[in-house]
Amino acid sequence: MRTTGSAESVESRAARGDRAAFAQLVGATKAGLYRFVRRYIGDADEALDVVQEAYAAAWFAMGRYDPSRPFDTWLRTIAVNKCRDWGRRRSVRRMVRGIISLDAPEAMAVGDDTPGQDAQLDDRRRLEALNRALSRLPATLKAPLLLATLEARPHAEIATILGITPKAVETRIARARRFLATQLDPPQTS
Repeated sequence: MRTTGSAESVESRAARGDRAAFAQLVGATKAGLYRFVRRYIGDADEALDVVQEAYAAAWFAMGRYDPSRPFDTWLRTIAVNKCRDWGRRRSVRRMVRGIISLDAPEAMAVGDDTPGQDAQLDDRRRLEALNRALSRLPATLKAPLLLATLEARPHAEIATILGITPKAVETRIARARRFLATQLDPPQTS
């Protein structure tokens, strides 16, 4: 998103309060941010709300943003915190209502290249199982896994976003994968 030459970058203009520059940054990042939040939360409508909260928080914090750092990384840090806030609010609502188990997130839509009904049903079941397993994954493991696998971000950048070391990122991703493996392919008992 940075401009070349002597022209001021979009990030710098946004940091000074330029609404048009901030709108440009939103336009450039909204699809990727939504995909991340949607996968983290598991609910499309709630993800839209969380993304909106993240952009609102980013706008109010733009004065503290350092334009020499990647905007997208800074924004992901805010989004991860908003996802965590959403999870805490959801836990409180469940406790108040007396609900113990998580609601299963709705499955993602299957693509247009439709295989046979049996294959579609099998794919849908596997996707539902994956979404259920992701919903049970602790937040400390979910964020690094999704940033690495869904967004293909390097461990150093994930470490910056989450405020942990790159080695901790690597460890958490490995733990998340082991957790998902046990959830998706439970050990057989004899």
